[in-house]
Order: sequence, then structure tokens, then C-alpha cells
Amino acid sequence: MNRRHFIQQAGLGLGALSLANVPVAGIPVMGYAVSPERLLEPGIDVAAKKRLSDVALNAAKSKGATYADVRIGRYLQQYLFTRENRVQSVTNAESFGVGVRVIANGTWGFAATSDVTPDGIAKAAQTAVAIAKANARLQKEPVQLAPQAGVGDVSWKTPIKRNAFEVPVQEKVDLLLKVNGEAMKNGAAFMQSNLFFINEQKYFASTDGSYIDQDIHRIWPTFTATATDRQAGKFQTRDAISSPMGMGYEYLDGSASEKIPGPNGLVGYRNGYDMVEDAIMAAKQAKEKLTARTVQAGKYDLVLDPNHLGLTIHESVGHPTELDRVLGYEANYAGTSFATLDKWKTKSFNYGSKLVNIVADKTQPYTLGTVGYDDEGVPAKQWDLIKDGVLVNYQAIRDQAAIIGEKASHGCCYADNWSSVQFQRMPNVSLKAGTEKRSVNDMIKDVEKGIYIIGRGSYSIDQQRYNFQFGGQLFYEIKNGQLAGMLNDVAYQSNTQEFWNSCAQLCDQDDYRTFGSFFDGKGQPSQVSAVSHGSATTRFNGVNVINTGRKI
Repeated sequence: MNRRHFIQQAGLGLGALSLANVPVAGIPVMGYAVSPERLLEPGIDVAAKKRLSDVALNAAKSKGATYADVRIGRYLQQYLFTRENRVQSVTNAESFGVGVRVIANGTWGFAATSDVTPDGIAKAAQTAVAIAKANARLQKEPVQLAPQAGVGDVSWKTPIKRNAFEVPVQEKVDLLLKVNGEAMKNGAAFMQSNLFFINEQKYFASTDGSYIDQDIHRIWPTFTATATDRQAGKFQTRDAISSPMGMGYEYLDGSASEKIPGPNGLVGYRNGYDMVEDAIMAAKQAKEKLTARTVQAGKYDLVLDPNHLGLTIHESVGHPTELDRVLGYEANYAGTSFATLDKWKTKSFNYGSKLVNIVADKTQPYTLGTVGYDDEGVPAKQWDLIKDGVLVNYQAIRDQAAIIGEKASHGCCYADNWSSVQFQRMPNVSLKAGTEKRSVNDMIKDVEKGIYIIGRGSYSIDQQRYNFQFGGQLFYEIKNGQLAGMLNDVAYQSNTQEFWNSCAQLCDQDDYRTFGSFFDGKGQPSQVSAVSHGSATTRFNGVNVINTGRKI
């Protein structure tokens, strides 16, 4: 029997692959190293997954579970890393197994196994029930799940045009080396570039009557260009102005690319990305940063590009509206939340100005957080977090919904691997674009004293997601309505409520783009998830800017 035929049978008798969370160049790689060809082999067919899922569900119910769900997951990754004219590494990884979650005696229990056979899965389900019953002795109140009707046998797939894993490694390496070479020709002294691809093949089944098969794809191209002044002993960098996306390789081949024009020839990208063009610009801009003026600290109107503003949204809105942080159940990775229930209950807490409308969305095309169903079998949806500046909702899953009076989960439950228990994770959280026709040039011409900021930089935020400081990649002075040259050493400081209440102007939908976080950490043991944040270019008035290069 060949491997292809064997995999298509009821299970992988060899026990498949267990999780090995091995960082490669700072990137968490989950699974065991495999060949690129292995990534293209089919997994277990849907009928076999359903049979195995029923084994888990029946075993859990027979031991006293009142609810159970099972996730059969095959997680594939490919990571390519180059420097200058050399390939540093090509890593292919696969992880395969089953996670079973149950409620018994009103309490959660969870167990996972890489033994993907009927016996192995049944044992995992029985272990999950035993854990739940043991935990029940400490449980003060029973778990209350929001109702969720079973959806039967359904499937969902990221609507890709070109599977990145089918693209030959040589083609990908050639692209990265071209990116590096063009950057070096245009002023970069050092250059590193990376491609990262993820495919999550997930099957979910529950005692509610859902059998959901999903095939999820994500892509992330990135680089760092470094320019040096050896005589002065200085260097400057500029990272890629790319966004990781829920797309296939078409993100890089130009078939889906849309350029967004900016002031003075600056370019943004939407639904596609020209990595070579961006690398050339990056090299020139990194070189220009070597002679840029240092900023004078003070109050400025800030014009923030979507590739920059996405991180500010992530930290100051995305995390503070996670209900587990609000309730104090979660404090890992920078704390709880200032946006407490008492503020939400007033229905009048001004999180921002009336221009600020922020939505959570698991359905937005091409984004990292978009799926058909979450890891509790809840259909993806969109809902308001901040409406006309007022805090109106949070992010909640099935066992949290009742706490805030919701009749259904928001569908934002996720686990990063079959061996991880699913919990509340951030959906795409985005600022709606303005309704009035306005370009970036239109916005800049109204600014007398300001700074135009592009790209993600260093940042810090306090333990309640309130006081913060953000840097960036590129900073341009705005003087009397025009760009007046590049600046260095810029960071802005504010608190979340003050900052969002200073929101004064938004560009329209024609400028709308997404920023993404490919590895957003949360929890203990820690898990990562991928999430996008959309916005148009936005202006914030009178924000405090500091000089990060000043010596004390």
C-alpha cells in the first residue's frame, strides 16, 4: 500500500506527527520537518474524519459528558529565509493530531493525541472527561454555553487562486534573492527577506450536530533593508510595507495587486504586493533616513497610514475589548483591560470621537482572521465594538456570551494547533473608512504642523491597555499642508481614550487597506493566532510626540 492510499484510509496508524514548537529565526514553527512534497500530500478524507469524530463524541458521552467537540487538525508551514545573496534556511513542517474538549459535571476538560486511530481518539475523549470531573470539584458555577444549532456536514475554504505550497521552492528562492539584489543595488548594505506560508486543514465535530471541514491558507512576505554610514558609524533600517493576508500565492504574482497612490510617490498596496518594488523603495528610504532631521518634541497632528495604524488598533482596541481580559480572566501578554463592564453598561462611554466606528469581523475577504466557522462551530460574523465613538460590545465566545447578555457567541474561538485548547482570540478588528471623499493628499493639505507616519515600529503599552507609545518605519514632516522632508527619532505618546477622541478626519474607502499580525501571542501556555486590522489613512489632532534619540 503506498502512502497516498494509506492516508486516505480511516487514520494514520503510525500516530502521525506531534507538536514541536521550534523557533526558526524567531518564527514559531509547529510540527516536524518534512519535505516540500509532503506538504502537497492529501490528508484523511472527510468521510474518515467524520467516522473518527463520532468515535470521540460517542466515547465522551458514554463516560458522562453532556457536551463534546473534537478537532482533527493537520497544520502545514513553509518558511524561507535569505540574506543578501544566500539562502539561510528553508523549513517545511507538518503537525497532525486530534484534540477533544468536553463538559462533564458542568466543567471543561480537554485532552489531545497524535494517535489518530479509533482507539487513540477514544482514549483521549475518556481522558478529557476524567479531567473535567476532577476539575468539577473546584468549579463554583457550571459552564453556561450559548446555544448553537448544529450545521450538519459543511465545508469552507480560503478562496485562493494559487496554492503557495504548489509553487516550487526554487521560484520562491529566486524571488527573495531578486528582492535582496535589487535592494542592494539601490543603497542597502544588508538585506534579509522571508516568506511564510500556512495551511490549516481543520475538521470540527460536536454533539450539537456539526461536521465542519475547513481549509485555511495564509501568506506573509517580509524583509528588512539596512543602509549604513560607515564613516559616521550609523545605520538605519526599513521593513517591508506588506501585510500578511488570507490569500494564496496570487498575493505575490501580481494577479490580485492593486496599488494605492500616496503623496510624493509613496505607494501602498491592497490585495496584492510587489515585493521587489517595495524593496527598492525601502533601500532608498533607509539610506535617506541616515540624513533625516531629528524631530522636535511637541504636539503634532498625526496622519497615520493604515500599515501603521493597524498596530495601534490591535493594541489599543483589539486587546482591550477581549472579554476575558475585561473580566480579569486573562492577563498574559500585557495585562487586562481598562474597558471594564461598568463603562460598557452606561452605553455612553466615549472610547473615541464620533468618527470612530470599529467593527469585529470574521468574514472580511483576504484577511487573516476570516474563516467559515470558528473552533466551536459558530458561523463567522461581523459585529460592532465601537459605534459613533461609544463602546457597545466586546469579543465573546460560547461560554462568555451570557455574561454580557448576548444570546449567541460572536464566533471568535480559536486554537493554534490540535494539541491546544481553543479559547477566545481576537477577530479582525478594523476602523471603518470615512464616508466623505478624501485622499491622503486632501488630508495633508489641511495640516499646518504634523507628521505623516508609515509602517510598524517599536511600541509599548501598559498593563490595562491604556497608556502607550508607538514608533513607526517612516516619518515625514507636514508643514503648511505639504510634506517637508523626512524625520527621525519619532514616537507618539497618549492614552487610549485621549488618542481615539483626537480622531479628526478619515480618508474614504478608496484608501482602505489592512495591516496584519501573523503571530499574535496570548494565553498560558502561550498560543499564537493571525489577525488583520483594516483602516483608511486617518488624522489625529494634537498628539504628543517625543524625540527617541535624545540622550539623557
